[in-house]
Amino acid sequence: MRFTVSSLVSNGPDPVTGHQRSAREKLANVIDQAVTAERLGFDGFGVGERHGEPFLSPAPPVLLSAIAQRTSTIRLFTTVTVLSVLDPVRVAEDYAMLDQLSGGRVELIIGKGNDPRHFGLFGLDEERQWDYLAENYGLLHRLWREEKVSWQGRFRAPLTEVTSYPRPLQDPIPVWHGSATSEQSTDLAARFGDPLFSANAFHPLARYRALIDHYRERWEHYGRDPKEARVGTGFGGLFIAKRSQDAVEGFRPYWNALFDSAAGKHNNSPFESLEDALERGSALVGSPQQVIEKIHRYHQAFGNEVVGIGVDSLTEAVQHEQLELFATEVAPVIRRELP
Repeated sequence: MRFTVSSLVSNGPDPVTGHQRSAREKLANVIDQAVTAERLGFDGFGVGERHGEPFLSPAPPVLLSAIAQRTSTIRLFTTVTVLSVLDPVRVAEDYAMLDQLSGGRVELIIGKGNDPRHFGLFGLDEERQWDYLAENYGLLHRLWREEKVSWQGRFRAPLTEVTSYPRPLQDPIPVWHGSATSEQSTDLAARFGDPLFSANAFHPLARYRALIDHYRERWEHYGRDPKEARVGTGFGGLFIAKRSQDAVEGFRPYWNALFDSAAGKHNNSPFESLEDALERGSALVGSPQQVIEKIHRYHQAFGNEVVGIGVDSLTEAVQHEQLELFATEVAPVIRRELP
């Protein structure tokens, strides 16, 4: 099992202290998270793309480039690159540049995005979001594998013998497909033979398992070896304490803030309380043994090889505490039991 930490760089008031960081302070905090994650032995650090308040992550390759200069081994990925609203030529250039600067440590998770504001902001039709994503990925896929690409689609100008430059250091940069709500994303991943990353945050296990099962079904439909299908999954929060009661109460203000936020309401989560979310959802909240057991339960259902966590909403000192607890009390056991 591999472990990653990620951030959407959400910069609202701290739910416990009420402190509001400046943009500069928050960006420095995210870079510090990545440095800490590498020091503690995590396998990857990710930055998700969002446009508009309260998120400070409209340009993940810029922020990941700053992280690349402060780290040396940890993988750098995106959660998510909103490819439905981006020019694939520019995406090919930006992330190839980051791949060169980082020494070949880049991985993308692509998707159509989980914020409806994206489409109006970029002058695009929200009803065509899946069409944009499929077409843009088809072109990006070719740009990183071919030179002198000639191409024609529905939504951008055609290309004639174009070679994107610089070329990626990796051949090619690995791409995962983010999956949160629709079988269209799971089908696209299976069609191209790419791995799937399940968001797995706002709903019960069964909803996300259905999407992962569909991915595996479509994988076989396209004639691929079932053993080669790969899945990663995020988890909807982290708070570890020796006593489970202390973990629940410690996490409560952060959970309340998340589910009262615009993102929480947009996702129409069915959870009625924190206790309901912990019982039926993916948040890793409790004693180290409880967290280990939940990771096992999800692995049994999903067959995932990556566990993604986030500590972005936590108070800064608590972020470090939680990353260290996970790295020392949870990760070694899971790596031993699920190598």
